[in-house]
Amino acid sequence: MPFITYLSGLLTAQMLSDDQLISGVEIRCEEKGRCPSTCHLCRRPGKEQLSPTPVLLEINRVVPLYTLIQDNGTKEAFKSALMSSYWCSGKGDVIDDWCRCDLSAFDASGLPNCSPLPQPVLRLSPTVEPSSTVVSLEWVDVQPAIGTKVSDYILQHKKVDEYTDTDLYTGEFLSFADDLLSGLGTSCVAAGRSHGEVPEVSIYSVIFKCLEPDGLYKFTLYAVDTRGRHSELSTVTLRTACPLVDDNKAEEIADKIYNLYNGYTSGKEQQTAYNTLMEVSASMLFRVQHHYNSHYEKFGDFVWRSEDELGPRKAHLILRRLERVSSHCSSLLRSAYIQSRVDTVPYLFCRSEEVRPAGMVWYSILKDTKITCEEKMVSMARNTSYLTLSKSLLFKLFLMDGSQSRGRSFQVETKQPLLFFLPPATLSFLPATDTGGDLWRDNLTSSASGRRPQGLVQ
Repeated sequence: MPFITYLSGLLTAQMLSDDQLISGVEIRCEEKGRCPSTCHLCRRPGKEQLSPTPVLLEINRVVPLYTLIQDNGTKEAFKSALMSSYWCSGKGDVIDDWCRCDLSAFDASGLPNCSPLPQPVLRLSPTVEPSSTVVSLEWVDVQPAIGTKVSDYILQHKKVDEYTDTDLYTGEFLSFADDLLSGLGTSCVAAGRSHGEVPEVSIYSVIFKCLEPDGLYKFTLYAVDTRGRHSELSTVTLRTACPLVDDNKAEEIADKIYNLYNGYTSGKEQQTAYNTLMEVSASMLFRVQHHYNSHYEKFGDFVWRSEDELGPRKAHLILRRLERVSSHCSSLLRSAYIQSRVDTVPYLFCRSEEVRPAGMVWYSILKDTKITCEEKMVSMARNTSYLTLSKSLLFKLFLMDGSQSRGRSFQVETKQPLLFFLPPATLSFLPATDTGGDLWRDNLTSSASGRRPQGLVQ
């Protein structure tokens, strides 16, 4: 007996009425499709239409459409048309694992273009949180199973700031195959190749280990196929974290300067104070000023005492270095608590076992290159404050969604520590501001189109 007939019988017997529901039984009815009035297959002349609403059966097996055709000739023609449409844009024929393009499927450069070259999507590596000098990027191999063959990936990186003409300064171009895998790159850059959840999918990665702190960097990636075509650009722009400071040392220097300034300051003490303040970095000097004013401002703030004890000229030489500290780094350096820590993070270091002949780059398939990989470790020093702790947590939550093609941006400013046991839903209500934060996440943008960046990470 069909189950629907059984239910109909129960309803007829009033066993499933509203006041006599069977415990544990719930019935939900829904329509999963309806034949349109123009469909002649749904109407049978002279026969009763049993079900005006057809039932959508559950799909338990996926097969190509051409397998449903019985005639062998029609089946092969349909198969060829489907394969051509899917892999060769309908402008060529599938031969083994490549496309033979029609004579009309050539671009202005005379290169066949019936098989599209997909655009790679450059993104931050979810396993390596950027620091002041280290950034790790990755992308999924875009070579399809049939059609175009990827020969290389070209990665461009350059530092962008208000003093640089971004149109004239092109930065540095790195060939993944010729520069990184062949070992011609520097020790500051390492390339890797791994597999995703599916063994057939390759993930390429590049780690930069010698970037400048508090620097705005732009990374651009495009693929090159064996015929020399270039894909669309994918771009990630980010700012590295602020320079490291030793908070304990900064406080010791602040105490030392106060003792030198206190009472009568001889010429020797003046020179000692001047040399001490000129030897530290701009970020350390900012932190020294913070500690000095926190403890000894009642005796005169740091600027006034420096001008009084060292004279206007020497004080100006010292204090003008504070202008090098960016606004978002100064917010970190004003924190009441800064702690230093060192994280050790693994990364892949791969080298090619083959020697690619000169002039034959376009005819080599990157995926078929034999490589040897080993896992190495990189030490990443960080400054941690209440602000950076909250942002670090947001980074981890954000990259849980790393497979999404669209990003979102955030900037956080808070005067109280964020607790790690807060649920993700709570973190979404953090206040946004235009001046908060010190981390690389500020001014972090991404664009896979090569034009105006949209969002954070793609």
